[in-house]
Amino acid sequence: MVRYRLSNATLATGRPPIPQAYQWADAYQATHDRPLLDMSQGVPGVPPPQSFLEALGAAASSPGSCGYLPNVGEPSLRTVMAQEINIRYGPDADVTQDDIAITAGCNLAFVAAVTTLADSGDEVILPVPWYFNHEMTMTMLGIKPVLLHTFAKEGFLPSPERCAALITSKTKAVVLVSPNNPTGAVYPPSLIAAFAKLAHKYNIAFVLDETYRDFIINGVPHRLFSRPTTSLEGELPQDWEWRSTFIHLFSFSKSYCIPGHRVGLVCASPNVIPSLNKVLDNIQICAPRPPQIALATVVPSLRSFVRETAEAVAHRHKLFRERLPLRWKIGSQGGYYAFVRHPFAGVHANEVCKRLAQELGVITLPAGFFGPKREENATVMDEDRWIRFSVANVDDEKVEQVCQRLAESESEFGWNLD
Repeated sequence: MVRYRLSNATLATGRPPIPQAYQWADAYQATHDRPLLDMSQGVPGVPPPQSFLEALGAAASSPGSCGYLPNVGEPSLRTVMAQEINIRYGPDADVTQDDIAITAGCNLAFVAAVTTLADSGDEVILPVPWYFNHEMTMTMLGIKPVLLHTFAKEGFLPSPERCAALITSKTKAVVLVSPNNPTGAVYPPSLIAAFAKLAHKYNIAFVLDETYRDFIINGVPHRLFSRPTTSLEGELPQDWEWRSTFIHLFSFSKSYCIPGHRVGLVCASPNVIPSLNKVLDNIQICAPRPPQIALATVVPSLRSFVRETAEAVAHRHKLFRERLPLRWKIGSQGGYYAFVRHPFAGVHANEVCKRLAQELGVITLPAGFFGPKREENATVMDEDRWIRFSVANVDDEKVEQVCQRLAESESEFGWNLD
């Protein structure tokens, strides 16, 4: 016990759920033939390129990398990442160094962005299933998450029409994640443009977390960074200028396989950056300097690595689809994740994931970790039966083993099947 009082906002914020899944797995007795299989956390399954590690070693051992940076980060990395965005989003993309702020990971990028945009008591629209750190951050800051429900029958794609009905005088932003965490749904460029158009109409911010953007291997993720052209006529307003409405968030963790080095970025109007700077100065000063220096020197040379990693993940998605038992149904898939409906009638995914971890050594995350808590004895609905599988942090052999154990669960758990 402590004699002082903790903040109500922190106490009202849910706990990070992933440790719960690992706690379930503690009960599993792993053997050489039956190892623990982890498809829970979105962790890269391969190490970063050797060229990055060598550049990082050189940067970390340099006395020049020990000092502070400007809040917005290493200028050379900001320049490089503006160039990378322009390449990734097509020849008409218009991003400069002045639009970029480097953060200590993409979670911090979101904290900085939403703190800059909204006050306590304001509202931000957030699709459900949500990425739990987004909801936790807003709750901690006293910002009300307004829930935009997505549905399996629609591929877990959010509806701009339903979103429009949620906008009030207190709405400050709409937040999307594509490719989505947890559902894996990849939002088509036309859908992303529809949300941008909606935000533009109501003079609110459109925040898009694109942590998994490099795992879209066909086409550009969207065309918001471009001015309207004949090909985009009708999708975006005639007077569209991305800096007036759009805020892009990105993580280096997945594309470059460096989650432990905590590097992310915010791409926003230079008119927003000074306010963002105030937030960054209070919660990070600056992101870690050695990985920024290292990334600035090697990012352009890593495009083939990023592409090959994305193709390997796409292959694993295909293998997972092919090996998944027939009664287990994929609702959406992309980025790192597949969102799968289990076959046990009337059983909450929390209970399924618990037994998968404890009895069969398969760690996954239930849909209950990605939405509001339901009452304990509530009737199990379809939305309660979904499970997130991360295909990124396992190899092909482990994907096959997971699917074999899922098939075993159908007989071993003793529950009624659909």
